[in-house]
Formats: sequence, structure tokens, C-alpha cells
Amino acid sequence: MEATPGRERLIEQFKADGLNVMFGNPGTVEQGFLDAVDAAEDFHYVLALQETVAAGIADGYARATGGAALLQLHSGVGLGNGIGMLYQSLRGHTPLVVVAGDAGVRYDAMDAQMACDLVALAKPVTKYATRVTDPRSVLRTVRRAVKIALTPPRGPVFVALPMDVLDELNSEPVLPSAQVLTDVSPSPASVGRAAELLASAERPIVLVGDGVALSGAQNELVAVAELLGADVYEVDSSEVNIAASHPLRRGQTGHMFGPHSKELVGDADGVLIVGTYVFPEVFPELESPFRAGAKVVHIDLNAYEIAKNHPVDLGLAADPRQALRALAGVLERRLGPQRRAAAAARLDVRTRERVREVQEARSAPDDGTPMAVFLKTLAERTGGDLIVFDEALTTSPLVTRYLPAERPGDYHLTRGGSLGVGFPGAVGAKLARPERMVVGFAGDGGSMYTYQALWTAARHGIDAKFVVCNNRKYRLLDDNIAQYWRERDIPEHGFPHSFDLSHPEIDFAGLARSLGAGGMRVEKPDEAVAAVGRMLSHPGPFLVDIQI
Repeated sequence: MEATPGRERLIEQFKADGLNVMFGNPGTVEQGFLDAVDAAEDFHYVLALQETVAAGIADGYARATGGAALLQLHSGVGLGNGIGMLYQSLRGHTPLVVVAGDAGVRYDAMDAQMACDLVALAKPVTKYATRVTDPRSVLRTVRRAVKIALTPPRGPVFVALPMDVLDELNSEPVLPSAQVLTDVSPSPASVGRAAELLASAERPIVLVGDGVALSGAQNELVAVAELLGADVYEVDSSEVNIAASHPLRRGQTGHMFGPHSKELVGDADGVLIVGTYVFPEVFPELESPFRAGAKVVHIDLNAYEIAKNHPVDLGLAADPRQALRALAGVLERRLGPQRRAAAAARLDVRTRERVREVQEARSAPDDGTPMAVFLKTLAERTGGDLIVFDEALTTSPLVTRYLPAERPGDYHLTRGGSLGVGFPGAVGAKLARPERMVVGFAGDGGSMYTYQALWTAARHGIDAKFVVCNNRKYRLLDDNIAQYWRERDIPEHGFPHSFDLSHPEIDFAGLARSLGAGGMRVEKPDEAVAAVGRMLSHPGPFLVDIQI
């Protein structure tokens, strides 16, 4: 094969893997590579004004496509800027292929300006991190990284690409990266054992996470849950793993306090865990939250997560879809009339409860707040046919009340704990799904981490919509410190001033307009109705700042 500069051959490798869009922020040590990017056909560079924004857009793009996304960061300083968002991707198992340049291998001994151990910096927030030092192994290293990123447990990978290595002639073959098939079925004996442990449960529950969505196992999950008559709780969950309207879905266990999760699961005598780890709280229970004698079965492709924190009776390293399908088949054969009747009765109770909840919600008057009016109007105008990127945090229960997460791909929740993914995530999702209406929700505090995402949307004609849930504070911190006070018998008092964002006041709509997007502020309910109309009809990115 005729040799060409490594920087040009690298682009061909990315294209061979379907990575023809690169998100990033440029820097001097990548200038030769970015010059080649500019000249490449069918390869597009999406410019962000700061690396955190670029990483967030790439995360949203990957989540919306279900595949990998390509992210370029600038040397150590740019990688450092993106670390917080990469942590979000690591915790959420987003397959990002991250590249960053440096001045060159020849300068390693000089300890010069911007010199940094990029691999050491990237390792804590990636599955795999490496640096190419030989021009004959650029493409093979990238292919290895792409394979690792896409193999469950998925996650971000990092490759440092020195300028002098990319400037050298390269004759490596351009080949699509290998894909590792992981649709692994457990053995019949293992499935039989799982069914035996769960079938006799009188108070069964199912704990699920995004491994269900990744394997497309939503229908199989519902089948098993209905056969067992088991409540389903979402644990490390940010996608649609079970429809919000299903009567057995009981919501999220939460990401903050272990005692809350313990309260939810403590009475269960049979526990099925699928596609998640337990538990992801910031302040987890150190002892097992499960009752003594409870039978626990854990299914996950990521064997590391099985029994990571708490003992299980049976761990199955298998694809959730294949395992749940097999488990449903065995349960169909093994469950006797009495167990079937008990499961059906539990399902019937939850179904009647859900019908009653829906009726009460329909008959209850709206609270009349601008946010509620906005969401109700948006749901009515769109019929709920939109993609929601939800970083509303304390306003999220209201968002999902009017825009429930029903269909896979229609809802993405923030994950990992770092703020700022809501707006860039919506930009990435809209770029990936241009035919769909995409609305990103963020709190006023979280939005300001990555507000520059609106500029990227305007620059590239990405017609995403944005909503600021503006309570003029870091409201989640108010809630969490109140819990802290209760646990330690500390009398309630004023919240720390560092939680307050009310002064000076931020003109979110004006700021949106300055970045090339449309913007409107909403203070009254009647303004909320008008805002929906303006947002939906506006050609291009549009932001609504709703006062709470």
C-alpha cells in the first residue's frame, strides 16, 4: 500500500470505522492533523468553544446513535478540561474514542511548555489509555482502542498522538476495527438454577440498569418481571430500560443515600439484578441492604460488577437479553398454578394502582407554575414525540410527569455526577437524530458549566431546543445538606451562601442570543404557553429560561 502521512491515514481509519464526525477544540500540537481534517472528504469537524462542551456533545451523540463517537482534545490542558465530562462517560459506559496530540516524541526529554503525561492523566477516566510512539502502529493502536470502547462494559478510551508520529509516512492497512460479539447465553443449568432461586419468592424485586437498554432487553425484562410479579426498580439507569407507564416500574432507587435504597429492597426475599451494579449512591450502605436469607441472582456482561459490593447466590456473566429470554422460558415451564396466581395478583394490584394514579393525575388541577404549564403545553403540542435530554435534577420529576420515558432512545438522563451534560448532550443527540425534536433540560447552575454548547448548535445549524429550570440556586445541594442535618441532628438553618446563584442575576435568554440562538424568559404561566410556540417554530437552536 502506498505510504501517506500518518495524519491522513488516521482519518481514513476513522472513516473505516464509521467515525466520520469528530467533536473537538483545536490546539497547536494538533495543527497538522486538523489541517488534514479540513481537507478530508466526508469527514466533519464539530467545533466547541471548550473541551468540556466537546466531550458532552460527543457523549450525547454516542448515546443517541448507540455507537461510538470521536472526540479530539488539545494536549494536557485540553484533556484536563475534559476530565469531568469523561468521568460522566466512564460511569455511563459511553464508547468515546478520545484522541489528543502532543508536540512530539523527539521532545520528551525537554520537559517543555505543555509537557504532560497524557496517559496517566487519562487513565482514571477511561477504560484504556495509551500513546503511540512508532509510526508503524498508529492504525493498529486506534483499532484496538475502538474495539475496547465498544466491547461491554463499554466506555471511553484514549490515544495520545504525537505530532511527529503523525507526520511520518504510514503504510499500515486501513481496516474496520474488529467487533467482539457478546450476545452470550448462560448454560441451561445456570438458568435453571436462577429460576429455582427466584421462583419461590413471595416478595420478589428486579433491579435494573443500562445494561438492559444496551442489549435491547426491555421486552425480555418485562416478561420475567410479569412472570414473577416483581416490582422493578431502576438503579444505575439513565436510558429507557422499562417503560415509565408499566405498572411494575417503581422508579429510581436514587444516587445519593444508601438508607433509601435499603428501605426499598429490604423486604424482598428474591432479588434479580440485571445490567447494573448495586448500589451507586454517593453515601452507600456499607452492610448488605438485602434481608437475611434473600436469594440474589445477578446477570451482567460486566463480571466485575457481579457481587462487587454485596454477596449474591448466583452470578451469570451473560448478555441480559439472552439470559432473560432463557429465564422467562424456564419460569414459564416451572412456575406452578399457585405461584402463577400469586404473581398475577401482585401484577393486578400494581395495575390497579397505576390506573388510579393516572386518573388522579388527570383530574388533579395543575399547580399553575410556569414550568408545569410549559411542560403540559409541550406534551400536548408534540404528542410526546420528542427526545428528552434530562439534566433538570430537582425539576426532573416534573419533566418526566409530563414527558414520561416510554420508548428506547426517547429519553437520556444525566449520569456520573458531573454537571453540564444536559445542553451539549442535546446538541449531540440532535446531530445524531436530525429528524427528531430534541429538548435539553438543565438547571441554571448546571447549564452554566457548558452554556457555550448553544454557540456550537448555532454555528453548525443544529436545531436543538433548550430549557433552563431556573431556581437561582444549586437546589440539589439544599436538599442534600438538609438530609445531612437530619442524619446528624443538626438544627435547620440557612443554606450556605455558596449554594445561591441569585446575584448577580444571569440573563439566560440574552446570553443565548449572544451565542447565536434564540431565547425567551418566562415568568408567568401565560408566557409559558407562548414560549412553547416560539420554541417549536423557531428555525435553529432556541432557549427558554423558566423561572421557578
